[in-house]
Amino acid sequence: MTNTPYIFDEFFSSGLEESISPFLEKSSRSWANNLTLKNAIVSGIFLLGAFIFHFYYINLSHLCLLLVYFLSGTPALLHTIEDIKNLEINIDVLMTLAALLSFIIGSQMEGGLLLVLFAFSGAMERAVSNKSRGALHHLNHLSPTIGTIVEEDGTLYQKAVREIDIGTHLLVKTGEVVPLDGIIIDGRAFVNLVHLTGESLPISKKVGDDIQAGSLNLDGILTIEVTKTSSESTLSRIIRLVSEAERMKPHLQRFLDKFSKRYAIAIILIFLFIALICPLIFPISFLGEKGAIYRALTFLIAASPCALIIATPTAYLSAISACAQHGILLKGGVMLDALAKCKMIAFDKTGTLTTGNLTCVEVECLSDTTDIALDEALSIAYSLEKHVTHPMAKAICMLAEEKNIKPIPITCFELVAGLGLKGVVNGIVVKIGNEAFVHPQIPVKKGDEMVSFLLVGKTLFIFRFLDTIRSGAIETIKKLKEDHLQLAMLTGDHEGSANTVAQAIGIDQIYAELRPEHKVKIVSKLSRKRALAMVGDGINDAPALTRANVGISMGKIGSATAIAASDVVLLQDDLSLIHYLYKKAHQTVKVVGENLVLALGVILLASSASLFGFVPIWLAVLLHEGGTILVGLNSLRLLKS
Repeated sequence: MTNTPYIFDEFFSSGLEESISPFLEKSSRSWANNLTLKNAIVSGIFLLGAFIFHFYYINLSHLCLLLVYFLSGTPALLHTIEDIKNLEINIDVLMTLAALLSFIIGSQMEGGLLLVLFAFSGAMERAVSNKSRGALHHLNHLSPTIGTIVEEDGTLYQKAVREIDIGTHLLVKTGEVVPLDGIIIDGRAFVNLVHLTGESLPISKKVGDDIQAGSLNLDGILTIEVTKTSSESTLSRIIRLVSEAERMKPHLQRFLDKFSKRYAIAIILIFLFIALICPLIFPISFLGEKGAIYRALTFLIAASPCALIIATPTAYLSAISACAQHGILLKGGVMLDALAKCKMIAFDKTGTLTTGNLTCVEVECLSDTTDIALDEALSIAYSLEKHVTHPMAKAICMLAEEKNIKPIPITCFELVAGLGLKGVVNGIVVKIGNEAFVHPQIPVKKGDEMVSFLLVGKTLFIFRFLDTIRSGAIETIKKLKEDHLQLAMLTGDHEGSANTVAQAIGIDQIYAELRPEHKVKIVSKLSRKRALAMVGDGINDAPALTRANVGISMGKIGSATAIAASDVVLLQDDLSLIHYLYKKAHQTVKVVGENLVLALGVILLASSASLFGFVPIWLAVLLHEGGTILVGLNSLRLLKS
């Protein structure tokens, strides 16, 4: 019984369906799964029985039909009464009205068919929506509600995650999910971050490493010190972003939501006109299968825009879910529309197109004659630079290690702050650093490139550096060019370095030596000419990300300011996802278009034919519900990679 409060906490905070309710016994919970679909299936069986028994046992047929109206009609009627109380005339009201009138005019079998198919359609729509929201539901399920607290004396007890404070020590066993962000203070393990970043490769975590909520402990036992509360954790932030994305509806979806209410009222008015006024004007009887009331009822069913209403939300939710599974968080389906319209993408350089880490790309001797080989010069430089942590020093050490070059013993080592390093090798004075420190007598033409100089006796060497290009950047730029997108690079770096990176990656438009306010002006100027997406990672990129039509930030290395200012977050900092996202945006727009054409086509075909008495009620029902199901299934195609 001690865990009972936590079970209830989990249920009420989950937002999931009633099948996990603690009020139900375990043996009963399976009955609550997909309850609406099960109810529709049972109703369908009774409807089939009513149709068969109609030819043999009429009373048994009536009993089966009564059960159909009870099982499928009661929920529909209750919802309709609630809607009418709230003065809402919507699609559910139209369907319930159509079923009731079918019963009144003697078409009980058709009314039962309408209720059963409407129940099936509702269950399918709910299943499609749940499938589309799979990422959020999975994250909610993934997020633990209980944490195991470790006291100073080693005592263990459980506590609701939302009540755990910063500084608390938590125990995370093998196979458990980390409940809150923290720092590892004991233990070592491989963890899987696939739910947070889309990257399934296990990552080794040890004492002193940060670990995010939602990480799956694969093989060790960890003790962590909580650094963020439940509401501030990485997983909670992701869940909020996905939830906000679902609530931010695209313009077309908002229009259809408003349109549906007016449309429903208009259809009811047309129905009343056909049923009551047309027989007074045209030679049509009120009753009968060709009569005005029957035609009006068929029109009411055929013209109900269920397929039209779900055409957009199911498509956008499916796309948002697919992106979330790849580690892409969108702040609303509206971002997909905006991105599909973009004709240009602007990239920040450092931290976005490049990693921000330098690579030593060339070692050159600048003296006319020398007895010192380049590998020996690199060995001397390695010996000096291994004592410091400067980015250029790291790049030189990395190059030496890649070439398997060993350091040479150094004596009289000295660090000259802000200038460079010096020492003695085999009685020869050696220096490495900037030009003013190493070789001030004879200026060297170096342009805007990043360089460092090494002086061995009287022999001068130059080391050239390049900001390391991010993995996948070149291939991504190539693919985006193939999609006829214009590409630009915006950077605060000097022009020479910017040109070198741009040339290596394949970007033609370059804007260098920009301050944050300059980036905003450039983005504003480019946005006026064409729809523009901006990709960045730093605090200095935040204003430009906000000003662009679509702001895309790098979530793993990006600043909190840039992430907050952006419309799309790449959790894994994988640039190849930009091309995937651009393709997904266009695919979503295409599917939405297909859905609208399909829905409108079915409505126009069935409703116009019903006015002339060409379509019976049962066929109108099949066309209406069939169109709704087809639209939902078409939207689910967006869940595929």
